[in-house]
Amino acid sequence: MAQGKSWLRVLLDIIKEVFEASQKNARPRTWHQHVVPYEDGWAVRREGNKRITSKHRKQSTALRKAKSIARIKKADVIIHRADGTIRDRISFD
Repeated sequence: MAQGKSWLRVLLDIIKEVFEASQKNARPRTWHQHVVPYEDGWAVRREGNKRITSKHRKQSTALRKAKSIARIKKADVIIHRADGTIRDRISFD
């Protein structure tokens, strides 16, 4: 039984090392807000998300919402043109 515990301890140590190594290589989560064209209007979407945060009829309204989130999260706002290319970037960090 003592030998079984030592193997269990070794296995737990290996799992711990693999987990810690994967955490070091993981990209940190960003809170950058993108103002993007969406259906007949504009949307705010957090970087890396497929789902939108909010949708708006006008780009100016979406930009105002994105700025309010970015201020709180100390992130950037990336403003896109109607064709999807990036027009501007505003930093709140």
